[in-house]
Amino acid sequence: MESRLKPMDAEQLRENAHMMVDFIADYYKNLESFPVLSQVKPNYLCELLPDSAPQRPESLQDILKDVHEKIIPGVTHWQSPNYFAYYPCNSSIAGFLGEMLSAGFNIVGFSWIASPAATELETIVLDWVAKMLKLPNQFLSSGIYPENLRLLKAEPSSSYALASDLLSEAIANDFSSGLIPFFLCATVGTTSSAAVDPLSDLGKIATARDVWFHVDAAYAGSACICPEYRHCINGVEEADSFGMNAHKWLLTNFDCSLLWVKDRSALIQSLSTNPEFLKNKASQEKAVTDFKDWQIPLGRRFRSLKLWMVLRMYGQENLQNYIRNHINLAKQFEQLVQSDSRFEVMAPRTFSLVCFRLIPPSNHEDNGYKLNYSLMDAINTGGKIFLSHTVLSGKFVLRFAVGAPLTEEKHVREAWKVLQKQADALLGDI
Repeated sequence: MESRLKPMDAEQLRENAHMMVDFIADYYKNLESFPVLSQVKPNYLCELLPDSAPQRPESLQDILKDVHEKIIPGVTHWQSPNYFAYYPCNSSIAGFLGEMLSAGFNIVGFSWIASPAATELETIVLDWVAKMLKLPNQFLSSGIYPENLRLLKAEPSSSYALASDLLSEAIANDFSSGLIPFFLCATVGTTSSAAVDPLSDLGKIATARDVWFHVDAAYAGSACICPEYRHCINGVEEADSFGMNAHKWLLTNFDCSLLWVKDRSALIQSLSTNPEFLKNKASQEKAVTDFKDWQIPLGRRFRSLKLWMVLRMYGQENLQNYIRNHINLAKQFEQLVQSDSRFEVMAPRTFSLVCFRLIPPSNHEDNGYKLNYSLMDAINTGGKIFLSHTVLSGKFVLRFAVGAPLTEEKHVREAWKVLQKQADALLGDI
């Protein structure tokens, strides 16, 4: 199954891209024939789409057929020559080409399509992923001044996860000092070491103290579509909000982030805007969910469409095997590191990130900081591979994150050879 998934296959891209360009060109050719304002009833799409993502891949032809028959009827056509409602949201052939090129490089682009179908599809896609992650049914960055932000130190004894007793102590100290903690962010797969915080314990503390509990699963949330990793979000039912980035590890081009909130009213009361020119029948009758009230900007890209296509074109089985393959490659790299006594693994490997370093000779005064920085700098300057770093327990640590769609075992082994060769050179000069 794993060998069949080639999300970055060049010839498949060429074939499907031709089909997609034809579809878009036909859409613009016939654009003037569509009703400018969507004529379907709110929530129509919920009855037309399945409850969950497919297990196996579906063809692009079938997906585009659904777009034509199910999605387009719910779209308000901002590019129609008969659209006179709001200020324009312009597109062009050059703009399309730039967007495609940007997507190929995975660089941020911009486009805005607003429609009932967009909001409904977004809700359905969120629901699909929620089911894959086994999130509770009730689930559908805060700007804080630095002086009001408290960072709690994670220790190697807890595998760099946040210890619940440390949190309890910090909250108690704040209250005794007249401060009121109001927001706690726990992480599933931290950036530095991919640590997983104990959600259940932290959530219970937050609930008892009336603190908003947010779970940041930006990276590793994708891994939880695999049953063997769902335990990593045990306790998520304690959370007030949960976020993950499909663009990090779920084959969805940048940018595409998913957010569930237990109580939407908190967002709506803070962010809702209702000027006269935005009032409409569907909103006034509460027939639609206005996601403009969940965020600061009024406009949003139709991000759910690309995630919906990813879920359909690959299916759950392929996406799960894609995640598992990266984790297996990281395991292989971890074993290579452990096989060389000159290196050491610096944090438990849970997903596809390996934190390691070159062990400094005993006469090194900076605990290997300069040595490992030099190793990383030399490797990155060489251009063959690219690594990043973090600092764990005061030590400079290299990060080897497997996640690119084209990465195979041969690339991991070649990267290890590059590391060993450069380590030989550095240690030989000491």
